[in-house]
Amino acid sequence: MKFFCYRRPSLKTMLGITRAKKRIKKELGITEAMKPFRWWTNTKRRFKRKIGYESEAGRLIRNGLARPGGCLMVIVSVWSSITIALVVARQMP
Repeated sequence: MKFFCYRRPSLKTMLGITRAKKRIKKELGITEAMKPFRWWTNTKRRFKRKIGYESEAGRLIRNGLARPGGCLMVIVSVWSSITIALVVARQMP
C-alpha cells in the first residue's frame, strides 16, 4: 500500500510542451507512419497483459513482498515533526 506517492510531473509536462508535441506529430501523420515499427512492442505488451504480468499477483511474484521505506519515510517524518512541534508548543508559557 502506498500513501501519497505520486510521480512529480516534469517541467515539460507542466508547461504543456509534451501535449503540443504529441498533437503536432498526430496532425502531421508521424504517429500513423511509425505504427508498423511499434508492432513488436505492442504485441509483447498485449501478451504480458493477457498472462497477467502487470497484475498485482504478477508484481508480487516478480518483486516479492513490499518492503518498508520509500513513502513510509515521508509519513514517519511528518508524524515526527508534528510530535516535536506539539512538545515544543507545550513547553512555551
